[in-house]
Amino acid sequence: MSLLPENIQRLVEALNRLPGIGPKTAERLAFYLLRKPEQDLAVLSDAILHLKDGLGYCSICCNLSAKNPCELCSNPERDRFVICIVEELLDLIAIEKTNEYKGVYHVLHGVISPMDGVGPDDLKIAELVERIKKIPPKEIIFALNHSIEGEATAAYLMRALKPLECRVTRIARGLPVGGNLEYADSQTIRRALEGRQEY
Repeated sequence: MSLLPENIQRLVEALNRLPGIGPKTAERLAFYLLRKPEQDLAVLSDAILHLKDGLGYCSICCNLSAKNPCELCSNPERDRFVICIVEELLDLIAIEKTNEYKGVYHVLHGVISPMDGVGPDDLKIAELVERIKKIPPKEIIFALNHSIEGEATAAYLMRALKPLECRVTRIARGLPVGGNLEYADSQTIRRALEGRQEY
């Protein structure tokens, strides 16, 4: 039996279903929102209710966008012959924040994960293959996370792309900026050594 009023308990349960939000954080958020003025709650609820309005997939890169093609694909200054493959939109945003990459993207919307029931057909892989057949790129960059699922997805993509004879590279793995060698695991150090560059 909950000591919370029913409407607060419902909010706690809804917040608890969000990724990274445990029961205690859900309770803190619920009570934080309870203290906010009605106007602030109305703005938040309106933003949530209309979150998906006008959004769709870019017909070129499968990025979520309010226009088609998306801002990146329609930008004439981007190099259309270099395609960076990412798992999710947040990965694309992280790369864009570096202001280093000037090519275009392809968003898979996940990785192959049999444990979660996600197979190749659930991702935007077929769209990628068709895109490359139409306009062969100079380079394809895999910017997938170095998880078991990311590695499995990269291996699958390599097999799918092999007949297309494209140059495929992978972002380097290694120590984060500001990381200390003494705290790094041996695999991270090994990958940092393997990915070393001319100085």
